[in-house]
Amino acid sequence: MRLFSRSAVILILFATITSMISIQAKTLRVIFFGDSITQAGAKPGGYIVKMRDALTQKGLGSQYELIGAGVGGNKIYDLYLRMEDDVLAQNPDIVYIWVGVNDVWHKQSSGTGTDPDKFEKFYAAIINKLLDKHIRVILCTPAVIGEKTDFTNQQDGDLNAYSQIIRNLAQKWHCGLVDLREIFHNYEQKNNPGNKESGILTVDRVHLTEAGNQLVAEKMLEVLPPATK
Repeated sequence: MRLFSRSAVILILFATITSMISIQAKTLRVIFFGDSITQAGAKPGGYIVKMRDALTQKGLGSQYELIGAGVGGNKIYDLYLRMEDDVLAQNPDIVYIWVGVNDVWHKQSSGTGTDPDKFEKFYAAIINKLLDKHIRVILCTPAVIGEKTDFTNQQDGDLNAYSQIIRNLAQKWHCGLVDLREIFHNYEQKNNPGNKESGILTVDRVHLTEAGNQLVAEKMLEVLPPATK
């Protein structure tokens, strides 16, 4: 039996080590898919930027590429229609989906919201397309349209119902979940004793304050999968 030469062994070891380093150093591409809240999240002070800063501080910045794909006014079917160009074409490893506020809000404001059954069908179709590409999916429930803690905001009932749809989809398809509806409510219970409509986590009942962006960043980081495989 012929033995490997010393140079051959060195080459094999070098290739093995290089391969291991390559696997460990893989940069995960993470896309945040949503509406104007996510659009703002990619700007200075936004939750995506805060996540990037936090990863850098932990020495993990090179392991993740965070990309915002938010468009103002988007509802679930808008996400479905643009996912090929804005998500799949970028070959992401992980996609956070945060949508639902406009599907609820626009019912009252302009009569162009999304009925619950259609919301669920479009959402499920998006999840299926992502999973078919072996992309890890993390769902986020819509947080608030108004910050009152006693559930007297006009859209609280619908937000609760649509959030439950998303929780059910996350369970059905084994997706990650950031339950911002529950997270925001718990935060408001402790930090909004005056039962204010805005000014705690939102500037206008929907879009995020500094504290809101920080809270979202922290909670999204908690479920971010590790870069190494």
